[in-house]
This record gives sequence, C-alpha cells and structure tokens, in this order.
Amino acid sequence: MTTRTPWRRLALLTGLALMATACAGTTRSDVTQQTSAPAAPASSAAADPNAPIKQGLKIAFLPKQVNNPYFTIADEGGIAALKEVGGEGKEVGPSEASASSQVSYINTLTQQKQDAIVISANDPNAVVPALKQARAAGIKVVSYDSDTAPEGRDLFVNQASAEDLGRTEVQLLAEQIGFKGKIAILSATPNATNQNTWIEFMKDELSKPEYKDMELVKVAYGNDEDQKSFTETQGLLRSYPDLAGIISPTTVGIAAAARYLSSSPHKGKVKLTGLGTPNQLRKFVKDGTIEGFELWNPGDLGYLAGYAAAALASGQITGAEGEKFKAGKLGEYTIGPKGEILLGKPTVFTKDNIDDFDF
Repeated sequence: MTTRTPWRRLALLTGLALMATACAGTTRSDVTQQTSAPAAPASSAAADPNAPIKQGLKIAFLPKQVNNPYFTIADEGGIAALKEVGGEGKEVGPSEASASSQVSYINTLTQQKQDAIVISANDPNAVVPALKQARAAGIKVVSYDSDTAPEGRDLFVNQASAEDLGRTEVQLLAEQIGFKGKIAILSATPNATNQNTWIEFMKDELSKPEYKDMELVKVAYGNDEDQKSFTETQGLLRSYPDLAGIISPTTVGIAAAARYLSSSPHKGKVKLTGLGTPNQLRKFVKDGTIEGFELWNPGDLGYLAGYAAAALASGQITGAEGEKFKAGKLGEYTIGPKGEILLGKPTVFTKDNIDDFDF
C-alpha cells in the first residue's frame, strides 16, 4: 500500500473489515542453508504472456497456521483472485506453526494433483523436499509472506523489501525513544524465516553510529501465540525494568504486547512498534500505548500470490526475471531477481492517519 486513497477505494470495493491478529512477514529469497534432496527439474517451456488463464485451475493456499486470522485474510484474497479467473482456491494447513507441520499437507496436495501450491513457510528448508516432489509432478509453487529456500519454489511474493522493513522498524522506535535506551524484540517462532531476516537487518541498523546509545538486550519469542507473547512481554519488563522500547514484527506479538502495556505502569513509558493492522491496534494508538507501527494489506498479498500462481500454471510466466503478468485490480507486476515479486512498500500508521484505513 502506498497512499491513503487506494485503501479507501479498496474498502469501498471489497467491504473488507479485516481483524488480523497474527503473524506476518517476509524474507530473503536467497536462503543460504540448503537441503540435500534432489532438485526438481526446471521447466524448459518458454513463457507466453499472451496465453489465456486456464479455466478450472485448482490452487491450494498453505499458510503457516490455519487458525491465524492474518492468513485467513491473505488466503481469502487469494481465493477471490482465483474466482476472478475461473479457478478454484482453498486453504489447508496445520493449526500450529512448527517447522515440519506443513510437509504432510504438501504431500496430500501433490497426490490431489493441484495445479499450484501457495505456501508461507514455517521453515525455509524443512518443506523443500516435499515441494521438490510437487514440482517434479508438474505442480507450480509460489511462496508468499515467508519464503522457502529458492530451490523449493518458482516464485516468492514478498510484501516489501526485507531490508526496508527491518531498518524502518528500528528507525520508528529510535525516533520514539530519542535514540537512547535499552530495547528488545518480541518475535514469532525461532525458525521463522521472515522474522529472522528482519532481525538481521535490525541488528545491522543498530550498529550505525546514530544508535550508539541504544542497546538490544534480548530477542524473545512468543511463537505467534497470544498468551505466550503476553507472558514474554511481561517477562521482558520484569527482567529489564528500565526497558525503553519493544519491536514486535508479528501482529500477534504487537497486539499482545500492547494489551499488556496498556494496563501496566509502563504505558507511555515503554514504546512499542512493529507490524500490525489498523483495526487491531486502533484503540492502542488512540490511548497512547502505541505511537506508530507499519504493515501492508494482507488481502492484497494473497490476491497477488493467487494471480501469480494462476499465471504460472497457465504458462504466462515461468518465474524468470523480467517477465510480466497482470494481477487484476493491482495492475501489472514484473518478476525481479531470484523469482521475487514485491507487493509494495508498507505504510506507517499513527493517530493522524489510522482512521483513514479499515482493515
């Protein structure tokens, strides 16, 4: 999302009232850790940008966890995209976001001969052997939100640059605490590729001279569970009573942290930022618990991933850099290096603009 106007238009057109309260993310597509499973054969077919979208495509969305409202929103966007092109989409997946929890679902989808699998990986490598088997069977694979190792997929639909997201979250918090004090990070799961990539860039940003008076004291993990994230926030404040701020790059974490801070003596003293949705955090912005946070539209992310998967399965694109395809209401997109497609830059939400958004 880039401006207020498109979001107003989106709300009018779709009537979405999104209440996402869960993990969101992105990561690099050049994951360095590799798996020993044999590589899936690359397609030798050339892209045909004029090819029509095949009718009756079957595309499955495999999120990190199905009881995660963030992914419900994203996958509903993808399923809507499939309906627009005469296809059929569905969401399947585990109820817990563990590293290996998605493998059995990939195997089942392969047996069902889906045309494409759209996956947000809990672990970049654990899913790769199963995804290679799917690709060897002719199934296209698109990762979204959280990438797999590159050999496990054809495309990665990324919300925004991982570097931009990691650095801007530090910048937001630094401004709020006057570039001084102890800070902590409340992440999702220890193996989440999205969180870990952002944290790398956060640490690199903190190494710059302007942050010399800021100290990262701990990275805590709430496992994308509300109660654990709430408890971890409580633990951070007990261990570091002089903590100046918290960055939580997960919508479950930031909501739980905001709930704890809003009813504690630390409200207004400990600054909180990260990734969340306007509807989810509006009351915390208005009561002063949060000054500013950022995110993108998860529905648009899934929508773009759905169109990308349909274009792949129809032969319009192969995943090569420079190829272009149209993604419905979002317009035309160009595939970047290593099969990455960027949705767009996130927006910072504050008390001055939060009421301009409804998702």
